[in-house]
Amino acid sequence: MNIIKQSDGKKYEIRLEGRLDTITAPKLEKEMQALFRDAEFGQVNMLVFDFEKLAYISSAGLRVILMTQKQINKKQGKMIIKNANEIVMEVFEVTGFIDILTIE
Repeated sequence: MNIIKQSDGKKYEIRLEGRLDTITAPKLEKEMQALFRDAEFGQVNMLVFDFEKLAYISSAGLRVILMTQKQINKKQGKMIIKNANEIVMEVFEVTGFIDILTIE
């Protein structure tokens, strides 16, 4: 899985490419933990995940996404997931994440 990060000061975008599963979820989790420790991230009030090139998400990936949502809620920011494909959307629907996350 590739993780591409981009920031413009108030908005931080993360594009994921490949599969977010048991093997790759720890990589994203480390990235997110580092991001929330970063002082510059304190200025960010919106986190956007672009899933256009994300082929699959497992329960391990869902756990990282949920952890990230909780962290952004603590800092009273907003997290958006955009461009999720049918497979990923089905996982969100079946697990109830569609009611927890902001998906565009």
